[in-house]
Amino acid sequence: MIDRRSFLIAGGITALASTRVFAANERLRIGVIGAGGRMHGLLNSAEKTGVPFEIVSVSDVYTPHREEVKTRASATNATTCMDFNQVLDDKSIDAVIIATPDHWHVRIASAAIAAGKDVYLEKPVTHTLEEGETLRKSVRGSKQVLQCGMQQRSWTHFRNAVELIQGGALGQVTQVRTYWWQNYGMSWIPRPIDESQLDWKQWLGGAPDQPFTLEKYHRWRWFWNFGGGAMTDLFTHWIDVAQWAMKADEPSTAFMLGDKRVFKQWECPDTIQAAFRYPEFDVVYEGMMSSSIDDGGLEFRGTDATLKINRSRMGVYREGVKDERNPILKEESFEDGTDTHMRNFFECIKSRKEPNAPVETGIAAARAGHIGNLAYRRGGMTNWPVSSGK
Repeated sequence: MIDRRSFLIAGGITALASTRVFAANERLRIGVIGAGGRMHGLLNSAEKTGVPFEIVSVSDVYTPHREEVKTRASATNATTCMDFNQVLDDKSIDAVIIATPDHWHVRIASAAIAAGKDVYLEKPVTHTLEEGETLRKSVRGSKQVLQCGMQQRSWTHFRNAVELIQGGALGQVTQVRTYWWQNYGMSWIPRPIDESQLDWKQWLGGAPDQPFTLEKYHRWRWFWNFGGGAMTDLFTHWIDVAQWAMKADEPSTAFMLGDKRVFKQWECPDTIQAAFRYPEFDVVYEGMMSSSIDDGGLEFRGTDATLKINRSRMGVYREGVKDERNPILKEESFEDGTDTHMRNFFECIKSRKEPNAPVETGIAAARAGHIGNLAYRRGGMTNWPVSSGK
């Protein structure tokens, strides 16, 4: 007999569309998969949406993480499990929120879609280039809603900035500069855990078998088996904004200079300079762990004006204006974009409309980071698509 798990492995994914009709005040029934630190941020945002919901089931391979979620008022009666499939087997669950390490994303999201669940999937939505098409087919072969965790898409001042750029307010934009400097990363000290309450083999999933280390468990983003370093972490957010604003979703050439200057025990470089060529513009990125004066942001540089934006504010600076410190237009952020992004997801579960960050946007943002890492591994440069195809 072929069950759902073997059917998924065989590559034939079909989904049972959610057909529930929700009453105005009916509570959404949510499953949690991956209950670490990022999940708590997402659940905090969910609680701020004003949309009634309850957490029905919580899955994580580390027992204390599961129990911590249960302390929330919305999860008082939640069941807990190690195997995410037990969450998906609960037919009463409307949607799942996935915040596992990257190497689990597509496998769990595809299984959730096949089980008829809507999905909020943290970024990057893929761990490899090849997974992009797998995820796209899973979503577009179903009637499920999948919101990618690219919260700038729902952040008011980012949406207004994109409207300005696309409306021609900056003139011709030929370069987008992006950066994220994380000196605060120096304080990331892995906290001890009770290994007897962790299923390390399950955590590894399809990754090669290897001994448990606190470094890999806590800083998994910086090891190739589980993440892709800066290029599939924070860069993913900024390249998504650039591609969104500039209406282009794929670079033709990538250059990347990367070094391990601070965290030499990591596999992925911590100090990066990268550049991406698109048909009508270029994107540059700088990232490191030894400065944080400006934190992270983007600059869209045009012939008439420059727009600078980060998660706190945006400003437009006109060419030729003598006082370049004062923008001619500015906007402050008044609400965290993750709050509005989660609200958009909940609304789409009920309306069945396309979310603000559909699957193609998440795939494209992750793809740019993967292409950057490919350039790094190939000595600094690669053309795209490569001769072997996508």
